Amino acid sequence: MSTDSPTPRSRAEARALRAAAEAAAAEGAATRDAPDAAAEASAPAPERAPDGRLTAFDAAIRATSSGYEPVTETAPEPVPAAKAADMVVAQGETEPDTTLAPEPAVPSSPSDAPEPAASPAAKSPAPEKTRTRRDHRFGILLVSVLGVLAIVGATLGVISLTQGPRLVAEQIDPAQAIEVSGSRLILTTNQPLTPIDAEQVTVEPAVPFTVDAAGRSVGVRFTVPLDDETTYSVRVSDVASTGGGPSTDLTTTFTTPPSEVFLLKRDAEGEDSIFRTDLTGEKAVPVFTDERIDDFRATTTQLVVAVEDEDGSSVLVMNRDGSQPRELTLPGDGFVTGVQVSDRGGLVGYTYSDRDLTDTSGRASVLVTQPLDGSGEPRIVEVADAEASIAEWEFVPDSAAVLFIDWAGALALEDLSSDAGTQALGNAMSIMGVSRGTYTAVIERTDGSIVELNLADGSEAPLPASDPDYGIATTIAPYPDGTLRHIVARDENGLPTGQAVIRVDQDGAATPLIEVPSTDTILQVCASPSGQYTAVTVAPDLANNPYDDLLAPLPQTLHTHVLDTETGEEIVPVTGFDISWCPVGPVF
Repeated sequence: MSTDSPTPRSRAEARALRAAAEAAAAEGAATRDAPDAAAEASAPAPERAPDGRLTAFDAAIRATSSGYEPVTETAPEPVPAAKAADMVVAQGETEPDTTLAPEPAVPSSPSDAPEPAASPAAKSPAPEKTRTRRDHRFGILLVSVLGVLAIVGATLGVISLTQGPRLVAEQIDPAQAIEVSGSRLILTTNQPLTPIDAEQVTVEPAVPFTVDAAGRSVGVRFTVPLDDETTYSVRVSDVASTGGGPSTDLTTTFTTPPSEVFLLKRDAEGEDSIFRTDLTGEKAVPVFTDERIDDFRATTTQLVVAVEDEDGSSVLVMNRDGSQPRELTLPGDGFVTGVQVSDRGGLVGYTYSDRDLTDTSGRASVLVTQPLDGSGEPRIVEVADAEASIAEWEFVPDSAAVLFIDWAGALALEDLSSDAGTQALGNAMSIMGVSRGTYTAVIERTDGSIVELNLADGSEAPLPASDPDYGIATTIAPYPDGTLRHIVARDENGLPTGQAVIRVDQDGAATPLIEVPSTDTILQVCASPSGQYTAVTVAPDLANNPYDDLLAPLPQTLHTHVLDTETGEEIVPVTGFDISWCPVGPVF
């Protein structure tokens, strides 16, 4: 008779089947922990339960260090020996022969139990191999990066050698360049350069310049101011690198902005004002007003204004928009005339007279200079260690020197930036003008002759007559390409019949720019910094043009005509005088 009951198993068979099940469970746990065998091997050996399984604490630690979610290992449910044997048989294995299987020894105590077998991951030398592989990969990466950098550097070097120096930056202040001489264009290249001389540089339109170069930079210094609203092209030819390779040309262009000027307008019935305008005359804006403005001058960043009241004069320094005015300290309580500025030297100068002046006491028309920023005290110019009264004076453009004639008629030069003292230059009747960029003055000597005086070495030469000859000029205003001469035509009795401004170029060729009738008079003639424009201030209908009552009185109605110096074409007429192009105010 058959039955479905399982065949009875001996105790030895049951123990063998249980051991096989536990081994299978341990192998599954090892498989789950295999993703980071190197990290597991480098960590301390985990604690295991007596049956060989990981404790819950160590399983969590291993999972955290390997980046995997911790898995809590649970003990497998006990499997009856008979069922385990059936499972083995069902999987195709042969049922163990119980007659030949030796019975395993039973430990007498838990301490005698055999140690659980180490997992394959713990036995393998994976950590050392992993570090070796990582070091090998890092070395390969480092060598690759260095190789790429070397290739790039070599490529750029080859390109530089085959292309020559290239322009990488340029620097210039176009707005400043139209107002003062000495502005610089700095060109920077990508390679150090061999020496550069002036013959390699061309500037269009042509203007005088000097060149200096060092390292990767080339500096072009314009010795005269530039024209406004003009595009300049600069080329430096045959530029070579100190490292060799072909030569190249450096080229650049820049455009100067339109001019802005300041003028003074006095109002006998209201406040006087200084206003700023362009050369269209349509954008006039007042920047400073006061009851009584005597004079003013403008630098590239500031205005200097002399005002007066019943107690005397004050000198104010402010921004070009009239903001932040501050008062300079004067030598005492008195009056100021003839304000001038040295933009390059950072100085203001004026003639000063004490308010309480008598025949025996007080200072009269002494020349005073002081820093524009107010950092120094007023300084009175001395001749032979004594304060001298001054008849005429001017700052020398592009320097901190003053040229003056004292009341005795002695002409002298003093550089205020040094301790060299006063340099005597003979006697003179008048300083007619000092040219920009050449350190040359036009002087009328006491015998009536007009000479060009070199202020650097004291040499002089007669001023050439114009062609045609329009006669002796009453004033002469130098500009970079020639002179502007104010001529008064007279009849056989010496009475004026008319006035004119004549442009005379460096070759002596003369061209009339403006003529006024005998009823009018020309008060002032000035050239713009570059000589591109000419400003002529005219008092119309002088016989019916009353004077104001300021310290330096002038006709109440004054017009300034701005002309193109080359053609004589009028650009704009404006109401006012003392245009900021002039180094000194009008004297009438």
